[in-house]
Amino acid sequence: MAYELNGRVAQKQRTRDALIAAARQLVADGMTPTVEAAAEAASISRTTAYRYFPSQRALLAAAHPETAIESMLPEDAPEDVEARVALVVAQYTEMIAGTEAQQRTMLRLSLEADPVERSQLPLRQGRVIKWLEEALAPLEADMPEVERHRLALAIRSATGIEALVWLTDVAGLPRDEAIELMRWSAGAMLSAALDDHATGAASKRGRAERGRRGRRTAT
Repeated sequence: MAYELNGRVAQKQRTRDALIAAARQLVADGMTPTVEAAAEAASISRTTAYRYFPSQRALLAAAHPETAIESMLPEDAPEDVEARVALVVAQYTEMIAGTEAQQRTMLRLSLEADPVERSQLPLRQGRVIKWLEEALAPLEADMPEVERHRLALAIRSATGIEALVWLTDVAGLPRDEAIELMRWSAGAMLSAALDDHATGAASKRGRAERGRRGRRTAT
């Protein structure tokens, strides 16, 4: 059982929240906070802080901005799949830009971690994939799950912190142009997938019709 779930739960939750808030502020200030640094910033003893977060990675994972978000769609989300994907991508890329320091820190940690640690970090938990698959849900009747999952992976690869780092640090784009290109890439991938699926479905129907005609001719 987590330390904060036993005993004075409300007080412990406030302490935990204070440590997380301190860690987020330190990251926003350009630092990669240790448990000790977050404890000092939150005016909490080191011993107490380690009861909540036994390691720096545990602290940073909890402070990651994506952790508590269940969905990127509003309650009155449209049924049109292109509009749904555009909504999710717009909110996700806005969050990436707004929390870039935290995102870069977690990306660096995910690259440095060993395979076990890496699998436990937020960037490797697949949250964004689930948000995108939710946006693609209207395609369930027409597009197989494996195709929808592949499409979600493709869109994620073009819209996360990894893409932003490459577009700004390597390609040299201004941040606003990089964000706009990420959103355009997501829309282009969706359009291409929908066109490919429609073409494949039409081809399958054509083969089926030719097969029926052949059987009628044979008889």
